Formats: sequence, C-alpha cells, structure tokens
Amino acid sequence: MGNDQLDNSAQKGLQINILSKTRNTWHRPDPSFTYLLSFFLLLTALSWGLAYADGVGKTLRITFVFVFIHFLATSLIVATAAYFFVGKLLGPGVAGLPGRSRRQGLFGPPGNEAAEALEFGYCFDVAIRAFLPVWFFLYVVQFILMPLIARDYWLSLFVGNSLYLLAFVYYFVITFLGYNALPFLHHTQLLLSPVAIMTVLWFVSLFGLNLPKHFAPVLWAGADLRKAV
Repeated sequence: MGNDQLDNSAQKGLQINILSKTRNTWHRPDPSFTYLLSFFLLLTALSWGLAYADGVGKTLRITFVFVFIHFLATSLIVATAAYFFVGKLLGPGVAGLPGRSRRQGLFGPPGNEAAEALEFGYCFDVAIRAFLPVWFFLYVVQFILMPLIARDYWLSLFVGNSLYLLAFVYYFVITFLGYNALPFLHHTQLLLSPVAIMTVLWFVSLFGLNLPKHFAPVLWAGADLRKAV
C-alpha cells in the first residue's frame, strides 16, 4: 500500500461528518472500523509475537496489549482529552475567537443543536481513524523492515526514523481533517502544530537515536523477548 492509497483510505475513513437527520448528531455509531482495525492489529500482534516473543503466553500478552492498550485505550484517552480541550480551545464563544455560543454533548446534543455540539463519540471516531497510519507504518511496515532498519547504519536509522515521522504526521493530519469538518470549530489548523514539533524531533534523532531499536511496539508490550529487535 503506497502513501496515495493510505491517504485515500484515510479520507474515506474520515467521512464521519455527515449530520444524521434521524439521530441529530455528527457522530455515527458504526463500530465496524474499530472492529476491522482491531482485527488487523491482532494479526500484526501475532506476527510480532511469533517473531520476537518468548513463548505462546508472551505472544498472547502482546496481542492483548496491542489491541486493548495501544489502540483502544490510547484512542479513548486521546478522545477524552479532545472532548474536553478541543471544544474549549477551538470552539465558538471562546474569548478572542469568532463564532456562536458553544455547547457540548456526550454522544449527541439535546434537542436539535447538533450543529453546535462537540460529541465524545465523534472525538473517538476521529481518534481511531487517525490510528490507521500508525498501525500501517509502525506495526506493519516497521515489522517487515525491522531486520534492515535495526542495524547500526545511518541509512537504516534514516529509514526507520522516517517511518515514525510519517506515522505521526499522518496521525495529526487526519485528526485535523476530522475536527476541521465541524463548522462550529475555529482555527483547527492549530491541530497541525505537532507536525512541526515532530519534524524537529525527527531531524534531531538523525544524529544517533535509532527509534525502531527503542520504540518498536513490541518493546512496549510488557512481554519478555527471546531476541533483541
């Protein structure tokens, strides 16, 4: 899958901004994307486990951590932070920002005020869709290239570290696209600010910090490995 295909998939995945007339909410309660990405993570977790884990039990542990901690729990935390802070910082009614009065609802606003509400369900939708490039670059591509990018060569360091840059740049771009689709949020381009920070950190890392050696997903699964990454 190339970058163009990934971008197209991300754009399709972000078609969550259609206001439902029957539910009067921006959030669409369709868990199919969550189930599908969880299944893909399960498969990649098994691959990482079979390649690096010390036994079946450790492989199952990696599978659990990948799906429920790395993906679902992290997305839940990001969605919760976005629900409480994005609306407050970028919503209308904030001092210094133009717009109408701001309201927030949990999974849907009361009455017919959907056009003015930041919903927790919508924040979670954005968070799980933004995880797609992280899964692709850091759980799939990195796994395939690990024998090459974990070597002590500068080219290996450059390629491996660039995977992290791509993953998180796409993550923040998709997050921006998700919230930019809501007409009552303003200055959503501020959500792209971490891209500049990630670019600077990536550049600094090129002077000797091999990110795959220290931050490969399997290293953060709490399981003993039979060999180093």
